[in-house]
Amino acid sequence: MVLDELGTPIVLAPMAGGPSTPELAAAVSDAGGLGFVAAGYLSATDLADRIERTRALTAAPFGVNLFCPSAPSPAASFSGYVEELAREFPVGEPRFDADDWDAKLELLASAPVAVVSCTFGCPTAAEIERLHAVGSEVWVTVTSVAEARYAAEAGADALIAQGAEAGGHRGNFADRPEDDVTDPLGLLTLVQLLTAAVDLPVVAAGGIATGAGVAAALVAGAAAAQVGTAFLRCPEAGTAPLLRDAITLDTPTMLTRAFTGRRARGLRNRFMLEHPDAPAAYPEIHYATGPLRAAARAEGNADAVNLWAGQAHSLAGELPAGELVRQLSESAKTALKRALSIRIQGC
Repeated sequence: MVLDELGTPIVLAPMAGGPSTPELAAAVSDAGGLGFVAAGYLSATDLADRIERTRALTAAPFGVNLFCPSAPSPAASFSGYVEELAREFPVGEPRFDADDWDAKLELLASAPVAVVSCTFGCPTAAEIERLHAVGSEVWVTVTSVAEARYAAEAGADALIAQGAEAGGHRGNFADRPEDDVTDPLGLLTLVQLLTAAVDLPVVAAGGIATGAGVAAALVAGAAAAQVGTAFLRCPEAGTAPLLRDAITLDTPTMLTRAFTGRRARGLRNRFMLEHPDAPAAYPEIHYATGPLRAAARAEGNADAVNLWAGQAHSLAGELPAGELVRQLSESAKTALKRALSIRIQGC
């Protein structure tokens, strides 16, 4: 498996919508981790270009992350919300698409990469087998034991355990408002449950920003740690200036559907607080709020734009991605040695 061949058990989170770049993916892979190119919101043509650019920058393995398509939401479920936003903000046309899913699968079958990971669902067994046939591993993001078992039965090679602490969109297979009454599982709890329930390698994701965090995930049973927010201030990342500055502050994070219609964790701001009951309708609301988010970024208005970040965002440092990988790796080794040296009375 790819995980067994990495120089360090650190995986770059595929941060779609700007932060993910070929330069960032290549730098992480070159430092011994596994870089990822985020395919979300890209056309298959644009994805092909990013894959080629990444190949030109590194000979090391890297992965591509896809958004699994969902079903369209009925217009009645979101039209009132869009009309409400339009009274104060510029809005776009809410619409559904499958994020060029079929074309992206065709691309990855003809130009394979080491790993294809999926978020928002699980590919069919036939789709996974198609990727296996060209030599790609398939990793699936899960948030529960039930999702993990489904992915394992479909033929997934590894699971990405997304804890509640993670920034950006929740990777649930289904985003249902009725599930909001249940708190999402924290990372260490989720890793322990998955390793007990499913015989697949687990990559831990959510709130990992230091070597100690990496070590904690490994001790809990993960094969590797996926890190995202900690890379947002790296020079190779395509992070918007507004977000680069915002994550240095101690602003709390919260989950919201206000910007995209799917629950996501970001820095708390006025827009989130004023729209706590936004409907579940992704990607329709994502497209509807596109103009207002673009206007807020242009104006430097942090109160009207999504600032996706994990709970440990204030720990993100401004240093090259390769140096960050090496720093995380070395401090994780130190933390593991310290943990092993602790004598537990009675054992």
